[in-house]
Amino acid sequence: FLIFKAKAQSLKLAPFFLSVVLYFALVRKDPQGELWTTVLKCLPIVALMLYVVIKGFALNKHYRRSQLILLGLVFSCGGDALLNVNLFPFGMVSFGVAHLFYIGAFGWQPLKWILGLCIYVPVVICKYIYFSYLKIVVFVAKYLDEILIIGVPIYCVLISTMLWRALARAVDAKSFLTIFCAVGAALFVISDALIAVTMFLSVALPGARLQIMITYYIAQFAIALSTADDGPTPKCKKQK
Repeated sequence: FLIFKAKAQSLKLAPFFLSVVLYFALVRKDPQGELWTTVLKCLPIVALMLYVVIKGFALNKHYRRSQLILLGLVFSCGGDALLNVNLFPFGMVSFGVAHLFYIGAFGWQPLKWILGLCIYVPVVICKYIYFSYLKIVVFVAKYLDEILIIGVPIYCVLISTMLWRALARAVDAKSFLTIFCAVGAALFVISDALIAVTMFLSVALPGARLQIMITYYIAQFAIALSTADDGPTPKCKKQK
């Protein structure tokens, strides 16, 4: 039964894997805002949206997590498109909204506030450094408009909260899907950190686009896959 279920999930995820291969095969260099690269970049996320719907979906309370993650994927797709056409501030806003939906999907129980504190302390320190040196580090400030000066710290809080809630859920449930989802959340943070390093600090990372997109696609894959067990509780489990 488990093997059959795994095969069924693989078939539903086939469009995602094919679109990822297509993206890396055809987009060989950093995109310059072309329509075709934007479409190819968004295709894997659209495929994950399709997966969330076809694996089992309904507009009721039993599929609340699937609904929220689907909305998160929609705004992530919008963020991908906006970033690809060089509208970074608006792309960041779109991803920020996506993280709000992911946070809602992961929930606030159990709270695990110590875990959250361990994540927020480094973020607060980075924000302090960010604002302290903003007037001094001219080469950073000149790349930031007013939206980014305010938006970057807010976005950092949102993605950190998303990571916190994913980790708290994994620690509590200890299932493959929740643990893999937490790994995905961590990879999302890493992917965004790589963008920040290359964009704001002008660090020339080897294969930067590959590093950013590989970690990003795995992150979104893990988050979408976490909806595989979403739905009504089986009667056998209720009886237990």
